[in-house]
Amino acid sequence: MSGSEFVPLSLVPMLIGVCVAIACALPGNFLVLRRQALIGDAISHVVLPGIVVGFIVTGTISTWPMLLGAAGAAVVAVIAIEAVRRLGRVEPGAAMGVVFTAMFAGGVLLLELSDTSSVHLDVEHALYGNLESLIWLDATGWASLRDPVALAGLPVELPRMAAALVAVALFTALFWRALKISTFDEGFAQALGMRTGPLGLALVIVSAVAAVAAFDAVGSIIVIAMFICPPAAARMMTNRLEHQIGWSVAFAALSAVAGYVFAGYGPLWLGFADSVSAAGMIATISGLILALAARFGPHRTRGGAAAEV
Repeated sequence: MSGSEFVPLSLVPMLIGVCVAIACALPGNFLVLRRQALIGDAISHVVLPGIVVGFIVTGTISTWPMLLGAAGAAVVAVIAIEAVRRLGRVEPGAAMGVVFTAMFAGGVLLLELSDTSSVHLDVEHALYGNLESLIWLDATGWASLRDPVALAGLPVELPRMAAALVAVALFTALFWRALKISTFDEGFAQALGMRTGPLGLALVIVSAVAAVAAFDAVGSIIVIAMFICPPAAARMMTNRLEHQIGWSVAFAALSAVAGYVFAGYGPLWLGFADSVSAAGMIATISGLILALAARFGPHRTRGGAAAEV
């Protein structure tokens, strides 16, 4: 494919996929090591009803209504989980599963009952996203990357997702020491005077920001996969957290690029007439990478607690 075809049709969706994958994988490393990987799954389910309610109230899909709606849904989810846990006397994991499943189902019902014909928001969009359609119509080739007029026509999802990635990376860098110590030894972190409770809440909030920013472009499938698969695969490659972060970023980027390419061209190479969902293929590639790491990774037999600070 020449630059005149690749840049307008594939470059932006691929970059958005890479930004989404890395933005979710970075906090996912700490969630996996803290044995809280279910939170990543939970966030991707909780944001749906919040985003739908934000759309119903405002009539538009923009960053702040989406963030506020997702934040409100998160508060409702926390209250509901605590109520189910206390009133039903069930363990926290079961309470989380019930609440998040119910809220996601409620979001799907709201989508079906609301008028979303004017925007890209429906049940299929909520699951698979809109990645393939995020093309750069104003681009004519690689020279467009230096053309201010063409750059003004970039899909808004790319700068939004790039900003979310920068925010997640800055949070990880600024609180690196506290995150590292509290992840492996919360008691020692508290003895050093670190406020582990607010730090854990901040980690969840940052994860939610990444999920909400990614939701419009890629739906919930990639978000769930990227929170878990690249960090889990990276954990099997090394015992050092710094190296694990690097491996997870590499796996996330590889999943996004390879998944997008295989979604568009893989079926054609195999003789099929149509391409497949980019979101589904990216998640599939991340799962394959995890399977390979589980089979051949040098540290595949050790648990998260054995990692070195």
